[in-house]
Amino acid sequence: MMRKILTMSILILIGNNIAYSQFQAVKNFQKEIIKNEITGSNVVMIFKEGEVVFLNAENSNLIGDKKINNQSYKPYQETLFPIWSMSKPITVVSVMILVEKGLIKLDDNVSKYLPEFSEIYCKGKTGKYLCKKPLKIIHLLTHRSGFGYYSHQGYGYGLTSTIKYNNLNDFSKDLSKVVLEFEPGEKYYYGVNQALLGRVVEVVSKKNFYQFLKEEIFEPLDMSETKFYLTQEDRSRFQPLYINFGMIKGFTTELDELTYEESNSAYFGAEGLISTMNDYSNFCIMLLNGGIYKGKRIISEKSIGIMTSKYSSSYPEEEFADTSKLGFNYGFSMFVLDDPMVDGTGSTKGIYGWSGYHGTHFWIDPEKEMFALFMSRHRQNISNTNIQKELRRAVYGLSN
Repeated sequence: MMRKILTMSILILIGNNIAYSQFQAVKNFQKEIIKNEITGSNVVMIFKEGEVVFLNAENSNLIGDKKINNQSYKPYQETLFPIWSMSKPITVVSVMILVEKGLIKLDDNVSKYLPEFSEIYCKGKTGKYLCKKPLKIIHLLTHRSGFGYYSHQGYGYGLTSTIKYNNLNDFSKDLSKVVLEFEPGEKYYYGVNQALLGRVVEVVSKKNFYQFLKEEIFEPLDMSETKFYLTQEDRSRFQPLYINFGMIKGFTTELDELTYEESNSAYFGAEGLISTMNDYSNFCIMLLNGGIYKGKRIISEKSIGIMTSKYSSSYPEEEFADTSKLGFNYGFSMFVLDDPMVDGTGSTKGIYGWSGYHGTHFWIDPEKEMFALFMSRHRQNISNTNIQKELRRAVYGLSN
């Protein structure tokens, strides 16, 4: 279905209930964020009731940028994007596959698989202390472990992870020395959790994390372009990064922040994957279809229900939750809309999804049998535009 000819820069209208004016609003939004120097070229896909109903790339045509190619009838020609934290839902699915196989339980202590976490330390008012509660698998899945993100402190994680590490075992041992922000399970705190879950998958499956993902997810979902590395040929299809830091503005191919070396086996499931629009759309189709893709079951509908249940509230009930996600709850590294009135975009209650650091976004709308997917590559200091929220506003047909 996803390998039919999809011509860019036009609106694809297939029998559906979304009005043409709403498609135009999405296209206008894509142009607006380029004009306002928020992104470079960007692409949006909307899938509804079994068909792609909208697929449009807006290209900036600026010096240093690349035109986005999403013509899937040309195999291995499609634009590659770093999806950063949109790697997390893939990692979550990999864990749920092991849960369904009976090889792991959500309430298991992490130390059952990674002994280095048998003794962990928490922050106290006067210094660190031996944590009273064990770290559990579900704490990692729900970002309630007490781990944050680390780009210094001697751990080399975050922006330098694949420079310091070439395997997940060494990373896990270093991370076990980090002092947790609080007792496991106490609060929501966004961090490196899915990277550590990748190591758990390796131990349980007795395969490296990438191999497990290929066998259990990527190959069944026809995600042949989703991986942790870039070949020299891939580099020609890798979207350049648009940066706007005021005095520094433009496109670069020098700030990857991860090495993407094929020889590196530090397969970070929190942020390490690259992908394409068509590849990731197959992952979304699977979720929308209750865990099934082209007749193949990847995970159960029950598992998706577990992944999208409420484990944490939104800000300010959770002090460290995303202040831009008011009205949302948090599942297994998924935002889940609980109060559409607070959100104010016209989005359907129960939509769920996630976003990536360099400007990738997706959400699934089970009620409307729809998903939307946005890909670009950009970074900036300050923006008054919440791309994911405003894209939802355009898709659901409300004016700004």
